[in-house]
Amino acid sequence: MRSEMTDAERALWMRLRARRLNGLSFRRQTPIGPFIVDFVCHERRLVIELDGGHHNDLEEMQRDAKRQQWLEANGYHVLRFWNPDVLSHCDLVLEEILETIAQPTPPSRSASARKSAAERTDLPLKGGGKATRGTQP
Repeated sequence: MRSEMTDAERALWMRLRARRLNGLSFRRQTPIGPFIVDFVCHERRLVIELDGGHHNDLEEMQRDAKRQQWLEANGYHVLRFWNPDVLSHCDLVLEEILETIAQPTPPSRSASARKSAAERTDLPLKGGGKATRGTQP
């Protein structure tokens, strides 16, 4: 667990904390099973992960996939965003979070959702694509 937030984490946390997003309670750097997630809304079983450039590494992507599989197997839905997307398009990130929460069973985004739009052949994803998806640092 890190004590210092990244710039992207700080920017998103300022919008999520103190029930600022639709009155929902989010926690940051929260243990769930063997993992510590960036942000979680337990009420909606939604995990939000912010990824930096090191998540492009194959080994890191494999770790992320295993982590996501575990979280999904335990009833959590996972949304992942690139740090630059949070910093540049925070409103779109929040919009996607709200759209996901509004769905009866929010879809999870797999590690493959991290590919850039140019690399994607399966767009649009369920729920539609946004500028927050697929932009790489």
